[in-house]
Amino acid sequence: MNSTTTGFIVDALTRSIVEHRLQPGEKLVEQKLADQFGVSRTLIRQALFKLSQNRLIRMEPARGAFVSAPSVAEAKQVFAVRRMLEAGMTREFIQFATPAHFKALKAHIAQEKAAIKLEDVTARTTLLGDFHVRMAQLMGNDVLAALLSDLISRCALITLMYQSSKDAAHSHEEHTAIVKAIQDKNEALALTLMDQHLCHVEAGLTFPTTTPPSKP
Repeated sequence: MNSTTTGFIVDALTRSIVEHRLQPGEKLVEQKLADQFGVSRTLIRQALFKLSQNRLIRMEPARGAFVSAPSVAEAKQVFAVRRMLEAGMTREFIQFATPAHFKALKAHIAQEKAAIKLEDVTARTTLLGDFHVRMAQLMGNDVLAALLSDLISRCALITLMYQSSKDAAHSHEEHTAIVKAIQDKNEALALTLMDQHLCHVEAGLTFPTTTPPSKP
């Protein structure tokens, strides 16, 4: 497997989805993509499989690959579970965190700020989601990190497509406030800020009124 080429295809298709050049429900034709990228259909299949793992596309037996269109109900359920998990994580992190952990989180927040300034939609979305996974990783809880990563990937397409630059900047500011509250060991404030942050992210998503049908 040519991971470099596959990675390039994954990144290119991700950006096409983010920039609305590929629409929710749109079919991705293997041969057309192979011709476009000048590669074999095998590499295209590998890239599509990776995108399906990231839940940016869905694979349908005997029909092919389609750009995902997560439902509003799914997004609300994902955020509900995240609020439950991340409240517990925040409590634990306050007790567990060391100066080195705060240094790592602040470095991550600096990357968020840079991506937002550059208007790098893909990078900013990835970094804003990874902030939560990073907290779990710093705690050394691989199970929690994996659970959060999966939950965040399930709402990634919605966030990529429907979160505005203003909302992204707001998320970054809230991350900064959360870290400060945790560092001050103000558990009540940290829990409130984390819950409000997730509610704000969910509320800031502008969902389409209709979902485009899958193309034959």
